[in-house]
Amino acid sequence: MKLIAAMSGGVDSAVAAARAVEAGHEVIGVHLALSSNPQKYRSGARGCCTVEDSHDARRAADVIGIPFYIWDMAEEFHEGVVENFMSEYAEGRTPNPCLRCNEKIKFAAVLDRAQALGFDGVVTGHYAQMRETELGRTIHRAVDPAKDQSYVLAVLNIDQLAGAHFPLGDTIKDEVRLEAERRGLFVANKPDSHDICFVPSGDNAGWLRDRLGSEVGPIVDADGTKLGEHKGAYTYTIGQRRGLGLTVPGAGGEPRYVLKIEPKTNTVVVGTHEALAVSLIIGDRPIWCGPIPQGNTEYRGFAQVRAHGAPAACTYSHNGSEITAQLDEPIFGLAAGQGLVIYDGDRVVGSATVARTE
Repeated sequence: MKLIAAMSGGVDSAVAAARAVEAGHEVIGVHLALSSNPQKYRSGARGCCTVEDSHDARRAADVIGIPFYIWDMAEEFHEGVVENFMSEYAEGRTPNPCLRCNEKIKFAAVLDRAQALGFDGVVTGHYAQMRETELGRTIHRAVDPAKDQSYVLAVLNIDQLAGAHFPLGDTIKDEVRLEAERRGLFVANKPDSHDICFVPSGDNAGWLRDRLGSEVGPIVDADGTKLGEHKGAYTYTIGQRRGLGLTVPGAGGEPRYVLKIEPKTNTVVVGTHEALAVSLIIGDRPIWCGPIPQGNTEYRGFAQVRAHGAPAACTYSHNGSEITAQLDEPIFGLAAGQGLVIYDGDRVVGSATVARTE
C-alpha cells in the first residue's frame, strides 16, 4: 500500500513510520504545520507540532529513508480546533481539543488529502489496535493500558477507520523506546507531549481571558447564596475545587466544587461533592466506529468520559441523534462538551459529545 506517515516529531510516530516501511509499504513522511506563526505555539517537548518537532520529524524520516514533507494545516486547525475550543468554553462547555484535532485534522483533512493524492491511508503513532472481525474493520484498546488512545480515536467514522493504520497498538511504550534506539532514532528518549499545543503558557484560563474578556460575575452556592466573584465564568470547569477563593458559610466549611456554569448570566454555581454525581449521560453528534446498533434498543457496555478515566459499566441506547448511557454506579465531575465513548469489551462502539447529564 501507499501510505502517508503523520510524523509529529516524537518517538511513537517515528517508530510507526519505520514499521510501515519494514512491512513493505510505500511510505512518505508528513509533518503538520498547525500555525502560520509557529512562535505562538509552545516550544520544547511539552506540546506537539512545534518548530522543534518538525526538525525532529525530518531527521527521523532521513534515518528511516523516506521522503519528507511539511503540510500547511494552519487554517484547518484554527477553524476546526482553536475556534471550537473558544466557542465551547464561551458556551459554558468543556471541550477536548485532542478529540477535535483527531476528528477534523489528522483523520479528516489529512486522510482526504492523502487519498486525493493517490495514497491508501494514513499511519500514526497512536496506541490502538485495528482488527478484522465478523463486524468488519473495528478499533480496539491498545495492549498497553497506560498508553491506550482508543478514547481520542473514537471520533473516527467507519470510512476514516478503513484508511487508518496504528502499528503500535500491540506494543508497550517501553518496548517502543527500545526499538527506536535499535533503529538509530535519536528521539528514542524524547519526552511525551502533553498539554494543549496552542496555549503557549500552559495557562488555559489566562489564554481564554485574553481572547474572551474577563467580565466579573458572581459565584453562588446551589441555594443561590453569593459566596464570591470570578473573572470569567468560562475559565472554570465542572468539578473544579481549587482556585475558587471562597469562604463557605455554614456546613462546617465543607469544600465547594463547581457544579454549573451559566454563561448567559455569567454565573458560576458551586456545591458539595455529592452534587457532582452523574448517573445518566446524554450525548449528541454520535459517531459510530463500526456497525450502528439498532435504534431504541438497550445494550450493555462501558462508558468512558476521560482519556485515561476508568470505564463505567452502563446500559446504552440511541435514537439516531443522541446516545443515552445509564450508569450502574455514578461518576463525578462530568461536564457538557466532554467526549462520551462507548465500549463493548475492548472494542470501540462509538462516541458522542456530552450534551447534558442527570
